[in-house]
Amino acid sequence: MKLLAVDIGNTNINFAIFEGKKIVKKFLIPAIEYNFKKLQKFLLGDLVKDTIICSVVPKATGIVEKDLLRITGKPSYILGKNVSVPIKNLYRKPKQVGQDRLVNACAGVKLLGAPLIAVDFGTAITFDVISKNGQYLGGMIIPGLNLSLNALSEKTALLPKIRLGAPREFIGKDTKNSILSGIVYGMASLTDDLVKRIKEKIGRNAKVIATGGNIDLISRYCKELNKIDKDLTLKGLNWIYQENGNP
Repeated sequence: MKLLAVDIGNTNINFAIFEGKKIVKKFLIPAIEYNFKKLQKFLLGDLVKDTIICSVVPKATGIVEKDLLRITGKPSYILGKNVSVPIKNLYRKPKQVGQDRLVNACAGVKLLGAPLIAVDFGTAITFDVISKNGQYLGGMIIPGLNLSLNALSEKTALLPKIRLGAPREFIGKDTKNSILSGIVYGMASLTDDLVKRIKEKIGRNAKVIATGGNIDLISRYCKELNKIDKDLTLKGLNWIYQENGNP
């Protein structure tokens, strides 16, 4: 029997079916396109025993939860509701931390040990910092690549709306490539500098693991990332499921 792990984000909903520690199937549904029929189509023929959900979109959580109940006949494990992330959270107000950030922290420590910095290049870019003792210390939240790109066209009169991609050159020779260079190289430089500053606080031996929807693009411009894992959150969900006594 299999586990379905679900990571509900603002832009995409990511799904992975696990058999033990191995991902046997992955699929993604853009959040604005999600519906029951699409979920049912992707899961056709897969006998899922349990489901576990991590979400930063409360409204979507309820919808996906009900749809999965219709398909599997069993309620889902939901991070922050009926299952907890096993990490000591030192945030001033612990409930303010997104469950995805805690999952990334746990999964990162499982893979690389502590101290650790987990960076997620999603709709927002998050930095999550874990001490040498494995405690979640906090982090940073920054507008993501697409958010920054869209803000330029929405808040200025003359800058066009363009699609995110690799810049042609470092010093842009047209408006499109000037914007792409600023966004991509700028975010990469910001990432590297913040990592260095965080290491001054938690130890220069800290490892850096990175994930998120834009990781394939940005990682080639960053110098301080030790490991890339696009499935970090999903792997963390599977690990938490197994830590809660499930086979």
